[in-house]
Amino acid sequence: MTTNTQTAPARGGTSSPAGPGDRRPRRPRAGGPGLRHRWRDLASRWVFLAPALVILAAVLAYPLFYTVWISFSELDLATFTPARSVGWMNYRTVLEDPGFLNSLKVTGVYLALALPLQMLLGFGIAFLLNVEWRGRGVLRALFLIPMVVVPVVAGGVWKMLLDPLWGFVNYVLGLVGIGPVNWLSDPTLAMVSLVLIDTWRWTPFVVLIASAGIMSLPGDVLEAARVDGAGWWATLRKIVLPLLAPVILAAFIVRWLGAVKMFDIALAATKGGPGQATDVVNLYIYEKAFRSLEFGTASSMATMVLAITMVLTFLFLRLNRYLEKRW
Repeated sequence: MTTNTQTAPARGGTSSPAGPGDRRPRRPRAGGPGLRHRWRDLASRWVFLAPALVILAAVLAYPLFYTVWISFSELDLATFTPARSVGWMNYRTVLEDPGFLNSLKVTGVYLALALPLQMLLGFGIAFLLNVEWRGRGVLRALFLIPMVVVPVVAGGVWKMLLDPLWGFVNYVLGLVGIGPVNWLSDPTLAMVSLVLIDTWRWTPFVVLIASAGIMSLPGDVLEAARVDGAGWWATLRKIVLPLLAPVILAAFIVRWLGAVKMFDIALAATKGGPGQATDVVNLYIYEKAFRSLEFGTASSMATMVLAITMVLTFLFLRLNRYLEKRW
């Protein structure tokens, strides 16, 4: 007769030694195969990232640090290397330069006019292209043409189109008894022309972002609003725009970063004129560096513009994160 016996656990919460059938996993010891595997995995990741990091350091980090270094130095034009340190003297010179302050003002006016116009047109056209109608695909393809045009070419072509004597725009206006208009010779009209040229080129980019955001809207929410009897204005104001708020701000940030770098179109179309009416900050920095050969002050200007852009971009990103959490 066989008697079944059970081994009671030892006092203090300890159990009997594990038998041959016990398959419980054991923790790897410090310095064991698990730790070596993690170190090997981390090393392989850095090996794959190394080429990209080297390229970024060569094309981004080194020019940035070199510019900051020159901004605190006096550049030797013979060797094109910093000769001696001058401290904050270049920055004091920049802050006392009326041309630089005027270029910041001109850039601010340009941004205040161009960005809202491009956002309104971009999202308005995106809503129109989102509706089913004949020829929509052809129009979508045509909207991509301005994006692929080189900025210098776009500025040069529009300069010919806006010519007061033989430009096509003045010819069309003359047919209805208007003109000729000095688009690029009048200070106010020159800024308007610069904004229109930039809007012509970059509005299709906003249309692409807006179209992607509109197509990602939840259809069940819009259908529920339609069933509840909400009109198009109420649906747009209370449902569509709140849902698109992060997309709108993201498109604004992308365009803001591109618009701050405005240089090519202004150089080709107006060269900063008439006077300094369209002398945006990047064009002024270019003139200081490569025309006046004042590389120290030009580097200080570029560093200050970079700092202002980073601060404003950080604020825009925080606002974008707030809107994403709210909606």
